[in-house]
This record gives sequence, structure tokens and C-alpha cells, in this order.
Amino acid sequence: MANLHRLADIAADVEADLFARHPAGSGRYAGRLLCRALCHDAGLHYVDHTTGVKDFDVWSFYAEHPGGPFPARWRGTADFGPSKFGRYSGDPHRYRGRRVDLMGRSLPVPLTVDPADVLRSYLSAAQTASAKALAAKAAVLIIPSDRAGEIVWPERR
Repeated sequence: MANLHRLADIAADVEADLFARHPAGSGRYAGRLLCRALCHDAGLHYVDHTTGVKDFDVWSFYAEHPGGPFPARWRGTADFGPSKFGRYSGDPHRYRGRRVDLMGRSLPVPLTVDPADVLRSYLSAAQTASAKALAAKAAVLIIPSDRAGEIVWPERR
């Protein structure tokens, strides 16, 4: 759980910097966070404990702002730092630990929705290339913090 909380803190720091640099653009999304999720292979590793972790893909999902969508092409990176996961040999030497890739999307929903429900809906509809790629692996909530570790995708019945 500590690793998920660390990823949440890293994402919050990188996105706070993004919002401060672009207050009229992505900065409009401050306070509109629905959830953050660990996705792709790292999310699948959390679920199956066998996939392995090359890097951490953290996606932030926001309630869409009336002034326009979250910049879909934005991608941030950060260093997870030393940990049991070590360092991926293919990454630049500036990374002391695994690379954290950060992406965001806005969804046309109000802030009051249940984050797991809206994320499941987004992934099951898979209407975009990003949603299809995310739905091919796994998504594990890291924010809201009281739900960190909740497996959102694949759906469990």
C-alpha cells in the first residue's frame, strides 16, 4: 500500500507543477480530480503478482471542465526512486528507480460520481484508443486514498 501512496504523491506533485505553469489550460482541472489509477503492466502486476514492472503508468481522471477537455496529449514523467522494484536498465541514468509515466483524461461526468463506477464505464465502453489500451490490462485505484488498492479493472464478479 505504501507504494501506491508514493505513486499518488508523485502524481500530485507533477500535476501541481503542470497546473501552476498552465493556469488557464490544464490548471482549470485543479480540484476536479475523480481518481488516480495504476494501469497497464504495473496495474496487472498488482492484480496477478507475475506480470512484472517495467515502469509505473499512473492515470488521473478528471470531471470535465466546461471550458474544454484535459489536454489528452499531456504526459509527465518522474522517478519513483530507490525501491524493491529496482531500476529498469533501459531507462536513462537520471532515474534512480523505476520511471513513473503520468497521463490524464477528463470524462464528461460530475464530480459527485463514484470513481470506480465511472472508470469501469470508461474502460468497458473503450471508445478511444487510450481506453482500449487501458482496458487490455488492469486499473487499480490509488486515489481516493481510502480506496487505494481497489481493483477496478478487470471487473471482478
